[in-house]
Amino acid sequence: MKQDKTLIIAGLGYAGSAVAEAAAKAGWRVIGTSRQPEGFRAAAGVQVIGFEEAGPAFAAASHWLITTPPDEGGDPVLRRHANALASGNQRWIGYLSTTGVYGDRAGGLVDEATIPSPGQPRSQRRLAAEEAWRAARPAGTALDICRVGGIYGPGRAPFAELRAGLARRVVKPGHSFSRIHRDDIAHAVMAAISNPPPPGYRVLNFVDDVPAESAAVMEEAARLLGMAPPPAVPFEEARAAMSPMALSFWSENRRVANATTKAALGIEWRYPSYREGLAASLGSASVKQQE
Repeated sequence: MKQDKTLIIAGLGYAGSAVAEAAAKAGWRVIGTSRQPEGFRAAAGVQVIGFEEAGPAFAAASHWLITTPPDEGGDPVLRRHANALASGNQRWIGYLSTTGVYGDRAGGLVDEATIPSPGQPRSQRRLAAEEAWRAARPAGTALDICRVGGIYGPGRAPFAELRAGLARRVVKPGHSFSRIHRDDIAHAVMAAISNPPPPGYRVLNFVDDVPAESAAVMEEAARLLGMAPPPAVPFEEARAAMSPMALSFWSENRRVANATTKAALGIEWRYPSYREGLAASLGSASVKQQE
């Protein structure tokens, strides 16, 4: 049976859980999938079901949000539940991809119209998943490809490392990262659902307004704690202790624009830069500690 205003979220991770909570508060029926639903603690109003058994829920839902990453075999939702698309009930599908699909641009600016050129294997898999969703999209269904920058927020900010004396301030002049606060992902997804494109697809960049060097973010986090920032460590010195994953992030340098996205969704970010986002993240952590 078709269920209007029902959002199913494939993957209740850090970002997916924030979207689920926002949608439930907005009056949506929200279903989230998990590989281990038993004992999963979701926000009030969010139903959690097993991923493998979620086919009927996907078929009935009016809106889908895919947060699960692809693996070597492709997109897991399409692999397991593509037949649910035959129901024809879907009005909107959102796919959370990554700005990594743009590849290295030597510090240059990319926007929603930039042709992807991923250099990292994980980003190549993301682009392949984007293309798979475009091919699978039923006629009459809107598809938003949401390319997400580095996600941070409560519990994913450098405050704990700073307090423990473990944080490093890595300096690589001219190297910027584009970020997005977790709650702005939820903000943008809810706006996308409310302002869907015509049947077809569009590309949205979920990044804030201020691409910034990693060292600047660490300095601001230290300032908020009333601490001196850690000593500066040149990237060439720091790289010896970096994991392959960290090195892959540092190997690419681009600035990601978002003007088209904000205009399409009719929004401004709640946290337009890392400064506001870090302050909010620290405030959220303080509230949790008091509860």
